[in-house]
Amino acid sequence: MNLGFTDILWILFLLITLLPMLQQRSIGSRRLNLLQRIEAKRQSRVISLIHRQEAISLLGIPISRYINVEDSEHILRAIRLTPDDMPIDLILHTPGGLVLASEQIARALQQHKAKVTVFVPHYAMSGGTMIALAADEIILDPNAVLGPVDPQLGQYPAASILKVVKQKNIDKIDDNTLILADMAEKAVRQVQEFVRVLLLDKMSPEKAEDLAKTLAEGRWTHDYPITCEKLREMELPSICNEMPLEVYELMELYPQQAQQRPSVQYIPIPYDTSKKTPRNM
Repeated sequence: MNLGFTDILWILFLLITLLPMLQQRSIGSRRLNLLQRIEAKRQSRVISLIHRQEAISLLGIPISRYINVEDSEHILRAIRLTPDDMPIDLILHTPGGLVLASEQIARALQQHKAKVTVFVPHYAMSGGTMIALAADEIILDPNAVLGPVDPQLGQYPAASILKVVKQKNIDKIDDNTLILADMAEKAVRQVQEFVRVLLLDKMSPEKAEDLAKTLAEGRWTHDYPITCEKLREMELPSICNEMPLEVYELMELYPQQAQQRPSVQYIPIPYDTSKKTPRNM
């Protein structure tokens, strides 16, 4: 059968269209298989909430991911399908997102009767930190971090808006800023109160109140890294050296946007330092 130039173009077009779909389906299947392996190993319900910038569709357009209401709907459904006596393991990697969605997830995890463990392989900032605080135990990579939960209004931190209003004469502040300041005050108070409730079953009421204020009042910038050492100082139930290897394998199945050349490269095998390479004589 003779193929013309137009036929070849159509075949190439179909291949370009179908290959990304087949690759996504293959990755999705590998993710599910890995989740099943972790569940069998830990005898728990494993839920992943992983937000990375992925290339999608035919054009490979990257999208920024964050915690939204759709995420909360899926996680709440997974928690409802989990027996009360079955532990839940949540693998969490996110820059944060909507306060409403984060609070829904955190509240549902806190109300689960069996043990809830949150695994943070790299970072869980803002709303991700709020979710982690609902767990009975937080397991982090030694270099992983959480972050403050101070609310943001648009592109501005709520705490910074309140500071501007305090520093300027009210006659020199426009109405929009005053409205934002009112919203900011409510947002900080609401988040602080919610975090306090999350912490009440982990520490004394006085300590919970103080820590909630520290995390929500805007003491640090919004991307301030709260390390394992700081979590221990805060007396939060955190472990920093027991991350299952399967969690790292799962992260590899959430690819970042493809680039022409990688910015990081290494040979992906563990080195056995007990065996020294012989030198050439």
